[in-house]
Amino acid sequence: MKLKFKETAQQSALIQAMGSKNMAVAREAQEAFARLIGPVTQIVLKKAGTASKIYTDAPYNEDTDNPSYPLDLYYNEGVGLVQVWSQNVAGGMPTSELSGLSELKFSTYRLDSAVSIAKRYARKARLDVVAKMVERMLQEVLVKRERNAWAVILKALAEANSPIVAAQAFGAFTNTYNKHILPTATENVFTLGDLNNLLNLIDRVNSAFDGGTPESQYSNGITELYISPEIMAQIRAMAYNPIFSTSLSSAVSTVTQLPESAREQIYANAGTNSFYGVNLVSLKELGDGKKYNTLFNSFTTSQNVPGQNSGVWQSTDQILVGIDNSRGAFIRPIARDGETGSTFNVEVDDQFNLKRIDKMGLFGSVQEGSVCLDAKSVVGIAC
Repeated sequence: MKLKFKETAQQSALIQAMGSKNMAVAREAQEAFARLIGPVTQIVLKKAGTASKIYTDAPYNEDTDNPSYPLDLYYNEGVGLVQVWSQNVAGGMPTSELSGLSELKFSTYRLDSAVSIAKRYARKARLDVVAKMVERMLQEVLVKRERNAWAVILKALAEANSPIVAAQAFGAFTNTYNKHILPTATENVFTLGDLNNLLNLIDRVNSAFDGGTPESQYSNGITELYISPEIMAQIRAMAYNPIFSTSLSSAVSTVTQLPESAREQIYANAGTNSFYGVNLVSLKELGDGKKYNTLFNSFTTSQNVPGQNSGVWQSTDQILVGIDNSRGAFIRPIARDGETGSTFNVEVDDQFNLKRIDKMGLFGSVQEGSVCLDAKSVVGIAC
């Protein structure tokens, strides 16, 4: 994320006024700046991070509305229960709630950040320093938003169960298979065969309540697969390595290779953005010992999550997360200010209203929640 203000005469004058030694002038300019920057920060925050690509915003008026969602209209099956994952407080443990097909009440929480700089930078019209201050405020809120959003996704993935009858994909799973996670055929190795099995799994998961084909094909399967940089490196290596095995067995010389056209494309582009219509997204937070992988580990206790070696998830395994965004199952209820209409509020920090401090500050906040309405939209690979 990078912000830059245009160096116009009007903006420079406003920034200089924010640093004025006249407290009344400085306060008025800071209030005007906060009002102007609010809509901009709202747009930047909405586009930044990975959570915004997964979650659909559900705005509500924070003063008059009680955030809710009509599940009976959202799911057109008419029978059974919906299991919903959400958080009651920021940073809290996402919980699962079984609800009949009715109206679901959302829980939201406040994410905020405060920043400050010395007024002398404003008096010098240092637009770059002021931009860095706003940028830092947004970054801190974004880190909190991403962690809370991914906690719900990973919790839903760890606990999800769906009935699958007589499903089979190249020996990956047979008969009844309830969990939404498949192990790779070879430990620590990702191949197109593993992705193919995952596509078959989500196709079986997305069945009607009677186990047959849904009346309305509202799911297009996996739209994005979130992977670690190490897995992305293995995908780049498909330009020159066999795609079904990387062992030193005698079969290496006879395994099927990618078509030359595909291998050339991977080589020329230093990788590929998609396979089988699934977008590949590399996250530094995924991978053995990394933040999201560690977070997923904490959700696997007593869940009988599939993994490598022993067949049960181990802390040394890494998770690849497949998302079906065509279902729209991930909802972010977000409060909209009744006066400004903004979902991200920027205000002047009152604690610096003293001449001897010679500082100015802002604080920004957003009231939102992260909700997974149906875990059929998330599957994974244990690698």
